Amino acid sequence: MITLKNIRKNIGEAKILKGIDLHISKGEFVAIIGQSGSGKTSLLNIIGTLDEPSSGSYLFENYEVTKLDKDEKAKLRREKIGFIFQRYNLLSLLSAKENVALPAVYAGKTSSQRDQRAKQLLSDLELQNKLNSKPNELSGGQQQRVSIARALMNGGDLILADEPTGALDSKSGIMVLEILQDLNAKGHTIVLVTHDPSIAAKAKRVIEIKDGEIIKDSQFAELPKQKASHKMPKELKNYALLKNQLTECFKIAYSSILSNKLRSLLTMLGVIIGIASVVCVVALGLGSQEQVLSSISRLGTNTIEIKAGRGFGDIRSGRSYLNLNDLKAVQSLPYLEAVEAQVSTSGIVTYKEISLNATGSGIGKNEFKIKGLNFAAGSSFDDEDILSSANVAVIDYNAHQQIFTDLDAQDVLNKTFIFSGQPFRVIGVLEKDTNRMFESTTVRIYAPYTTIMNKVTGDKRIKDIVAKVKDEANPTLAEAGIIRLLEIKRGKKDFFTINSDSIKQAIEENTRTMTILISSIALIALIVGGIGVMNIMLVSVSERTREIGIRMAVGARREDILMQFLIEAVMICAMGSILGVALSFAVVFIFNAISSDFLMIMSASSVVLGLLSSVLIGIIFGFFPAKNAANLNPISALSKE
Repeated sequence: MITLKNIRKNIGEAKILKGIDLHISKGEFVAIIGQSGSGKTSLLNIIGTLDEPSSGSYLFENYEVTKLDKDEKAKLRREKIGFIFQRYNLLSLLSAKENVALPAVYAGKTSSQRDQRAKQLLSDLELQNKLNSKPNELSGGQQQRVSIARALMNGGDLILADEPTGALDSKSGIMVLEILQDLNAKGHTIVLVTHDPSIAAKAKRVIEIKDGEIIKDSQFAELPKQKASHKMPKELKNYALLKNQLTECFKIAYSSILSNKLRSLLTMLGVIIGIASVVCVVALGLGSQEQVLSSISRLGTNTIEIKAGRGFGDIRSGRSYLNLNDLKAVQSLPYLEAVEAQVSTSGIVTYKEISLNATGSGIGKNEFKIKGLNFAAGSSFDDEDILSSANVAVIDYNAHQQIFTDLDAQDVLNKTFIFSGQPFRVIGVLEKDTNRMFESTTVRIYAPYTTIMNKVTGDKRIKDIVAKVKDEANPTLAEAGIIRLLEIKRGKKDFFTINSDSIKQAIEENTRTMTILISSIALIALIVGGIGVMNIMLVSVSERTREIGIRMAVGARREDILMQFLIEAVMICAMGSILGVALSFAVVFIFNAISSDFLMIMSASSVVLGLLSSVLIGIIFGFFPAKNAANLNPISALSKE
């Protein structure tokens, strides 16, 4: 089974093993005896592939161990070798049954197979009543028997026992030795390391080692001729193995997070704040955008306003004006659905004993539709009213409340009031304008623009022209066409236009820019949280180095260790992101309950983006600590206290 030829082990200048030649056949019970520092444990670790020789040849069955990589050595340990340690080396978070079943997890056995085998082994060792007990609930002798059961889980052709009775009382020690003798009788090869001659005497062959050299072998035999070594076949991985790996990793990660609740929560804090910030910022941006767009919607959809002057604040705008000819010219354009004039004046409105200041707006029949104003009662005026300059009016919500205080909207219809010396009959009452950004107490009277121009002001100048673009037409091209037409007609550009779609696009673009900017700041918080996760994972690897060594000793691959710590990092970030999303929902709920101006709007895409980014952060910042853990030397990890 084992052939060692000229095996040397050096640590710095110190020579631990000095040219060991040794042959062990299958079925032997060998005791290696020597004082502390003689090199016996180093020899055992090399035989168990936990440590590497500095030079020499080690043939295990048909495999040259010195030429195997880490995962191939793990395969040997997993399938052929079982370890019994002086300090038991059981995982404290796992039960006796789970500790015993651990090697089978990495061997790809199903859950039912593992459980059945573990129960049988523990029952054979008289531990059937301790299946679910944690190591701290077991005596030293019971823990060592669990360790023996673990060594046998995948077969245990070769069992390596390092001072197996060193931490036990005499009775438990005798029991362990009897178990080892019984296992040897069943065909298992046993290599036992001890410094006690009475324990070594239980073996069939005793090898004494001193200062790194074999000085005595009770059954010395010449080394057999060197056999040809074979290449280890590639491991075939299947779904059951992957399922076992993932299940075990998730279970370990969950247990680790629960065992360090406060630290895990503090680690998640950066992720929680980052995710909540991203979701809340997007919700705030969408809510404010919706509010602003709602406020400008009174300009109408696909509407273009034409105003006199070169722009807002132009001091010469009072000397330029639009006229009826401009209105007719714009109305002639085929891609416009409706074109209306707007004029305005102010005056006193009188009804019975009530007199109030009011604004009189002269408009066309489609103005209310264009501006999105709804009627509480009645309707707008028609073409005949405009052509005949009829004395009819539509009043707004404020006029209804302040002039006709005791009447319902329906009862106000056909009532007559005086505005600037002219009688007007009410034909419509508007609902409250919820599109206005700010509350207004202004009383507004709407009448045909011809009535205001001909009977109230006598002024033929038009303040504004409002055009609604047909749905199939491009608003930007329509605006360019209007500008070109009026420039040719008026001979100069002494007017300006306001395109509602351009305003909408500008607001959406600005909102997107602000959202990206603030989300970038939130992303920095996420990255800071990720750095925190990486730091804690590095600490976790340091704290759990011995656990990593135990897992490697029972056959864990590098990818098993890498996956274990990577999944733990991802779980911390994922849990943090879920808490962050929950926090953002709470913030949005409270804000919407308090705010009367506008509401925050949750975005499903921002929630999904937050969750995905947290997983990505976990993978990126968890990879380095996980890789460090996977690259640990098994024997160095096991010796870490």
